[in-house]
Amino acid sequence: MSEPKVLLTGLGIPESPRWHQGRLWFCNWIDRQVVAVGLDGKPEVMLARDPGSHPMGYSIDWLPDGRLLVTGDKLRRQQPDGSMAVHAGQRANEIVVDGRGNIYLNGADFDFVAGAPPKPGYIKLVTPGGQLRQVAGDIAFPNGMVITPDDRTLIISESFAGRLTAFDIDPGGGLSHRRVFAEGVAPDGICLDAEGAVWVGTGFSVARVAEGGRCPAARRPAREPGPVRADARRTGPADPVHLHRRMAASRRPRRQPRPAGQRAPHRTGPHPPGLRARRRPTMTQEAGGAGCPQAQIAALARDLRTSVGTEC
Repeated sequence: MSEPKVLLTGLGIPESPRWHQGRLWFCNWIDRQVVAVGLDGKPEVMLARDPGSHPMGYSIDWLPDGRLLVTGDKLRRQQPDGSMAVHAGQRANEIVVDGRGNIYLNGADFDFVAGAPPKPGYIKLVTPGGQLRQVAGDIAFPNGMVITPDDRTLIISESFAGRLTAFDIDPGGGLSHRRVFAEGVAPDGICLDAEGAVWVGTGFSVARVAEGGRCPAARRPAREPGPVRADARRTGPADPVHLHRRMAASRRPRRQPRPAGQRAPHRTGPHPPGLRARRRPTMTQEAGGAGCPQAQIAALARDLRTSVGTEC
Protein backbone atom coordinates (compact mmCIF):
# COMPACT_ATOMS: atom_id res chain seq x y z
CA MET A 1 0.00 0.00 0.00
CA SER A 2 1.46 3.38 -1.00
CA GLU A 3 2.36 6.02 1.59
CA PRO A 4 -0.25 8.76 2.19
CA LYS A 5 0.52 12.31 1.18
CA VAL A 6 -0.93 15.65 2.25
CA LEU A 7 -3.14 17.29 -0.38
CA LEU A 8 -4.32 20.37 1.52
CA THR A 9 -3.62 22.13 4.81
CA GLY A 10 -5.17 25.00 6.74
CA LEU A 11 -8.73 23.65 6.52
CA GLY A 12 -11.53 24.47 8.97
CA ILE A 13 -12.86 21.05 10.07
CA PRO A 14 -13.10 19.10 6.78
CA GLU A 15 -15.99 16.60 6.76
CA SER A 16 -18.05 14.36 4.44
CA PRO A 17 -15.31 13.16 2.04
CA ARG A 18 -16.69 11.95 -1.30
CA TRP A 19 -14.91 10.79 -4.46
CA HIS A 20 -16.83 12.29 -7.39
CA GLN A 21 -15.87 12.81 -11.03
CA GLY A 22 -12.19 12.14 -10.44
CA ARG A 23 -11.76 14.46 -7.48
CA LEU A 24 -12.15 14.42 -3.71
CA TRP A 25 -15.06 16.56 -2.56
CA PHE A 26 -15.58 17.56 1.07
CA CYS A 27 -17.26 20.11 3.31
CA ASN A 28 -14.95 22.75 4.77
CA TRP A 29 -17.17 23.54 7.72
CA ILE A 30 -15.75 26.66 9.32
CA ASP A 31 -15.33 28.42 5.96
CA ARG A 32 -18.85 27.30 4.91
CA GLN A 33 -17.66 25.77 1.65
CA VAL A 34 -17.95 22.65 -0.43
CA VAL A 35 -14.52 22.05 -1.94
CA ALA A 36 -13.21 19.68 -4.63
CA VAL A 37 -9.51 18.84 -4.98
CA GLY A 38 -7.66 16.71 -7.49
CA LEU A 39 -4.64 14.54 -6.87
CA ASP A 40 -2.53 17.52 -7.95
CA GLY A 41 -3.58 19.29 -4.74
CA LYS A 42 -5.38 22.17 -6.49
CA PRO A 43 -8.65 22.99 -4.68
CA GLU A 44 -11.78 24.53 -6.17
CA VAL A 45 -14.69 25.95 -4.18
CA MET A 46 -17.77 24.33 -5.68
CA LEU A 47 -20.32 25.88 -3.33
CA ALA A 48 -20.15 28.77 -0.88
CA ARG A 49 -22.83 28.59 1.81
CA ASP A 50 -24.73 31.53 3.24
CA PRO A 51 -22.32 33.41 5.58
CA GLY A 52 -25.14 33.58 8.13
CA SER A 53 -25.63 29.82 8.21
CA HIS A 54 -24.20 27.65 10.96
CA PRO A 55 -20.66 26.61 9.97
CA MET A 56 -20.98 22.96 11.02
CA GLY A 57 -23.21 19.94 10.70
CA TYR A 58 -23.66 19.61 6.94
CA SER A 59 -22.64 16.96 4.42
CA ILE A 60 -23.04 16.21 0.72
CA ASP A 61 -24.02 13.64 -1.87
CA TRP A 62 -25.53 13.62 -5.37
CA LEU A 63 -28.78 12.59 -6.98
CA PRO A 64 -28.48 10.06 -9.84
CA ASP A 65 -28.88 12.96 -12.32
CA GLY A 66 -25.80 14.68 -10.87
CA ARG A 67 -27.41 17.42 -8.79
CA LEU A 68 -25.60 18.18 -5.55
CA LEU A 69 -27.44 17.73 -2.25
CA VAL A 70 -26.41 19.49 0.96
CA THR A 71 -27.78 18.85 4.45
CA GLY A 72 -28.17 21.35 7.29
CA ASP A 73 -31.26 22.97 8.77
CA LYS A 74 -33.00 21.61 5.63
CA LEU A 75 -32.02 19.38 2.73
CA ARG A 76 -31.15 21.52 -0.28
CA ARG A 77 -30.19 20.73 -3.87
CA GLN A 78 -28.11 22.75 -6.28
CA GLN A 79 -29.93 23.82 -9.42
CA PRO A 80 -28.30 23.93 -12.89
CA ASP A 81 -27.84 27.70 -12.54
CA GLY A 82 -25.98 27.23 -9.24
CA SER A 83 -28.80 28.40 -6.99
CA MET A 84 -30.02 26.29 -4.06
CA ALA A 85 -33.57 25.00 -3.65
CA VAL A 86 -35.17 23.21 -0.70
CA HIS A 87 -35.50 19.51 -1.50
CA ALA A 88 -37.00 18.46 1.87
CA GLY A 89 -37.70 20.27 5.11
CA GLN A 90 -35.87 17.68 7.22
CA ARG A 91 -32.93 18.81 9.33
CA ALA A 92 -30.07 16.33 8.98
CA ASN A 93 -26.45 15.60 9.72
CA GLU A 94 -25.16 13.02 7.21
CA ILE A 95 -26.58 11.91 3.87
CA VAL A 96 -26.16 9.09 1.37
CA VAL A 97 -28.06 8.44 -1.89
CA ASP A 98 -28.53 5.09 -3.60
CA GLY A 99 -28.61 4.44 -7.33
CA ARG A 100 -32.41 4.55 -7.41
CA GLY A 101 -32.55 8.07 -5.99
CA ASN A 102 -33.50 7.12 -2.43
CA ILE A 103 -32.01 9.69 -0.06
CA TYR A 104 -31.06 8.58 3.46
CA LEU A 105 -30.62 11.27 6.12
CA ASN A 106 -29.63 10.86 9.73
CA GLY A 107 -29.66 12.95 12.86
CA ALA A 108 -30.55 13.10 16.54
CA ASP A 109 -32.88 15.56 18.26
CA PHE A 110 -30.62 17.00 20.94
CA ASP A 111 -28.30 20.01 21.09
CA PHE A 112 -24.93 18.32 20.85
CA VAL A 113 -22.79 21.46 20.77
CA ALA A 114 -24.56 22.91 23.82
CA GLY A 115 -23.81 19.74 25.78
CA ALA A 116 -27.40 18.46 26.07
CA PRO A 117 -27.90 14.84 27.21
CA PRO A 118 -27.77 12.45 24.22
CA LYS A 119 -30.93 11.03 22.69
CA PRO A 120 -31.17 8.08 20.29
CA GLY A 121 -30.83 9.06 16.66
CA TYR A 122 -32.56 7.96 13.48
CA ILE A 123 -32.27 7.36 9.76
CA LYS A 124 -34.97 8.87 7.54
CA LEU A 125 -35.73 8.19 3.89
CA VAL A 126 -36.70 10.74 1.24
CA THR A 127 -38.08 8.79 -1.72
CA PRO A 128 -37.70 9.92 -5.35
CA GLY A 129 -41.33 11.02 -5.11
CA GLY A 130 -40.60 13.28 -2.15
CA GLN A 131 -42.16 11.21 0.65
CA LEU A 132 -40.33 11.37 3.99
CA ARG A 133 -40.41 8.60 6.60
CA GLN A 134 -38.23 7.15 9.33
CA VAL A 135 -36.67 3.79 8.47
CA ALA A 136 -34.42 3.15 11.51
CA GLY A 137 -34.15 4.37 15.09
CA ASP A 138 -32.15 3.89 18.28
CA ILE A 139 -28.91 4.94 16.59
CA ALA A 140 -26.17 5.90 19.07
CA PHE A 141 -25.14 9.28 17.60
CA PRO A 142 -25.52 8.64 13.86
CA ASN A 143 -22.68 9.78 11.67
CA GLY A 144 -21.20 8.80 8.31
CA MET A 145 -23.13 6.46 5.98
CA VAL A 146 -22.24 4.53 2.84
CA ILE A 147 -24.21 2.27 0.48
CA THR A 148 -22.69 -0.68 -1.34
CA PRO A 149 -22.55 -0.45 -5.15
CA ASP A 150 -25.32 -3.05 -5.55
CA ASP A 151 -27.69 -0.79 -3.53
CA ARG A 152 -28.43 -3.65 -1.16
CA THR A 153 -26.63 -2.60 2.06
CA LEU A 154 -26.41 0.62 4.04
CA ILE A 155 -23.65 1.01 6.65
CA ILE A 156 -23.75 3.72 9.31
CA SER A 157 -21.38 4.96 12.01
CA GLU A 158 -22.76 4.79 15.55
CA SER A 159 -20.20 7.09 17.12
CA PHE A 160 -21.30 6.80 20.75
CA ALA A 161 -21.36 3.00 20.50
CA GLY A 162 -17.97 2.70 18.80
CA ARG A 163 -19.30 0.53 15.99
CA LEU A 164 -20.42 0.33 12.38
CA THR A 165 -23.94 -1.01 11.82
CA ALA A 166 -25.29 -2.50 8.58
CA PHE A 167 -28.83 -2.77 7.23
CA ASP A 168 -30.31 -4.52 4.22
CA ILE A 169 -32.08 -2.10 1.86
CA ASP A 170 -35.54 -3.39 0.95
CA PRO A 171 -37.05 -2.90 -2.54
CA GLY A 172 -39.17 -0.01 -1.28
CA GLY A 173 -36.21 1.71 0.37
CA GLY A 174 -36.88 0.50 3.91
CA LEU A 175 -34.11 -0.89 6.12
CA SER A 176 -34.11 -4.35 7.72
CA HIS A 177 -31.81 -7.08 9.09
CA ARG A 178 -29.89 -4.75 11.39
CA ARG A 179 -26.49 -6.17 12.38
CA VAL A 180 -23.05 -5.16 13.61
CA PHE A 181 -20.59 -4.61 10.77
CA ALA A 182 -17.55 -3.89 12.99
CA GLU A 183 -16.89 -2.96 16.62
CA GLY A 184 -14.05 -1.40 18.58
CA VAL A 185 -13.74 1.60 16.24
CA ALA A 186 -14.31 5.32 16.69
CA PRO A 187 -16.38 6.09 13.61
CA ASP A 188 -17.30 9.51 12.29
CA GLY A 189 -17.20 9.95 8.53
CA ILE A 190 -16.54 6.74 6.59
CA CYS A 191 -15.72 5.72 3.03
CA LEU A 192 -16.30 2.54 1.05
CA ASP A 193 -13.64 1.28 -1.35
CA ALA A 194 -14.01 -0.71 -4.56
CA GLU A 195 -13.66 -4.03 -2.71
CA GLY A 196 -16.50 -3.28 -0.28
CA ALA A 197 -14.29 -2.54 2.74
CA VAL A 198 -14.92 0.49 4.93
CA TRP A 199 -12.24 3.02 5.86
CA VAL A 200 -12.89 4.23 9.40
CA GLY A 201 -11.16 5.95 12.30
CA THR A 202 -10.07 3.78 15.25
CA GLY A 203 -9.38 6.55 17.75
CA PHE A 204 -5.66 6.08 17.10
CA SER A 205 -5.39 5.99 13.32
CA VAL A 206 -7.37 4.76 10.30
CA ALA A 207 -8.37 1.15 9.62
CA ARG A 208 -9.81 -0.69 6.64
CA VAL A 209 -12.42 -3.20 7.78
CA ALA A 210 -14.77 -5.68 6.14
CA GLU A 211 -18.02 -7.00 7.60
CA GLY A 212 -17.43 -8.90 10.82
CA GLY A 213 -14.49 -6.71 11.81
CA ARG A 214 -12.00 -8.44 9.51
CA CYS A 215 -9.07 -6.31 8.39
CA PRO A 216 -8.34 -7.20 4.74
CA ALA A 217 -5.10 -5.22 4.69
CA ALA A 218 -2.62 -5.67 1.87
CA ARG A 219 0.16 -8.09 2.82
CA ARG A 220 3.84 -7.49 2.30
CA PRO A 221 5.83 -9.85 0.06
CA ALA A 222 6.55 -13.12 1.86
CA ARG A 223 10.33 -12.65 1.58
CA GLU A 224 10.26 -9.33 3.44
CA PRO A 225 10.78 -9.68 7.22
CA GLY A 226 8.03 -8.65 9.59
CA PRO A 227 4.88 -9.41 7.57
CA VAL A 228 1.67 -7.57 8.47
CA ARG A 229 -0.78 -10.00 10.09
CA ALA A 230 -4.33 -9.23 11.13
CA ASP A 231 -5.60 -11.14 14.15
CA ALA A 232 -8.98 -12.52 13.08
CA ARG A 233 -9.83 -13.54 16.66
CA ARG A 234 -10.23 -9.93 17.77
CA THR A 235 -13.81 -8.66 18.11
CA GLY A 236 -12.87 -5.42 16.36
CA PRO A 237 -10.51 -4.62 13.50
CA ALA A 238 -6.78 -4.98 13.84
CA ASP A 239 -5.90 -1.30 13.76
CA PRO A 240 -2.59 -0.01 12.37
CA VAL A 241 -1.22 0.61 15.89
CA HIS A 242 -1.81 -3.06 16.71
CA LEU A 243 -0.28 -4.15 13.43
CA HIS A 244 2.77 -1.94 14.04
CA ARG A 245 3.32 -3.64 17.39
CA ARG A 246 2.96 -7.06 15.76
CA MET A 247 5.56 -6.13 13.14
CA ALA A 248 7.96 -4.77 15.78
CA ALA A 249 7.55 -7.94 17.83
CA SER A 250 8.28 -10.12 14.80
CA ARG A 251 11.68 -8.40 14.40
CA ARG A 252 12.80 -9.01 18.00
CA PRO A 253 15.20 -11.93 18.61
CA ARG A 254 13.53 -15.03 19.91
CA ARG A 255 13.66 -15.45 23.70
CA GLN A 256 15.93 -18.32 24.72
CA PRO A 257 14.28 -21.06 26.80
CA ARG A 258 14.95 -20.87 30.56
CA PRO A 259 16.58 -23.94 32.20
CA ALA A 260 14.18 -26.17 34.13
CA GLY A 261 13.64 -25.02 37.68
CA GLN A 262 15.04 -21.51 37.09
CA ARG A 263 12.61 -18.71 37.95
CA ALA A 264 12.30 -15.50 36.01
CA PRO A 265 14.16 -12.56 37.63
CA HIS A 266 11.95 -10.20 39.64
CA ARG A 267 11.60 -6.79 38.00
CA THR A 268 11.98 -3.90 40.41
CA GLY A 269 12.32 -0.95 38.06
CA PRO A 270 9.84 0.57 35.61
CA HIS A 271 8.72 -1.38 32.59
CA PRO A 272 10.46 -0.48 29.32
CA PRO A 273 8.39 1.61 26.88
CA GLY A 274 5.89 -0.51 25.00
CA LEU A 275 5.80 -3.26 27.64
CA ARG A 276 3.86 -1.44 30.32
CA ALA A 277 0.59 -3.17 29.48
CA ARG A 278 -0.04 -6.55 27.93
CA ARG A 279 -3.51 -5.53 26.75
CA ARG A 280 -4.67 -2.20 25.41
CA PRO A 281 -8.31 -1.44 26.33
CA THR A 282 -10.61 -1.17 23.36
CA MET A 283 -12.92 1.77 22.78
CA THR A 284 -15.86 -0.18 24.14
CA GLN A 285 -14.15 -1.60 27.21
CA GLU A 286 -13.61 1.77 28.88
CA ALA A 287 -16.98 3.41 28.36
CA GLY A 288 -16.19 6.30 30.67
CA GLY A 289 -12.53 6.74 29.84
CA ALA A 290 -10.93 9.57 27.93
CA GLY A 291 -10.41 7.31 24.90
CA CYS A 292 -14.04 6.24 24.46
CA PRO A 293 -16.15 7.71 21.62
CA GLN A 294 -18.44 9.63 23.99
CA ALA A 295 -15.53 11.32 25.71
CA GLN A 296 -13.80 12.20 22.44
CA ILE A 297 -16.94 13.68 20.93
CA ALA A 298 -17.79 15.57 24.14
CA ALA A 299 -14.32 17.11 24.07
CA LEU A 300 -14.87 18.14 20.44
CA ALA A 301 -18.18 19.72 21.39
CA ARG A 302 -16.51 21.77 24.11
CA ASP A 303 -13.92 23.00 21.62
CA LEU A 304 -16.64 23.91 19.12
CA ARG A 305 -18.62 25.84 21.73
CA THR A 306 -15.49 27.81 22.53
CA SER A 307 -14.53 28.56 18.93
CA VAL A 308 -17.97 29.11 17.41
CA GLY A 309 -20.29 29.99 20.27
CA THR A 310 -23.48 28.94 18.49
CA GLU A 311 -25.78 25.93 18.30
CA CYS A 312 -25.88 23.27 15.63
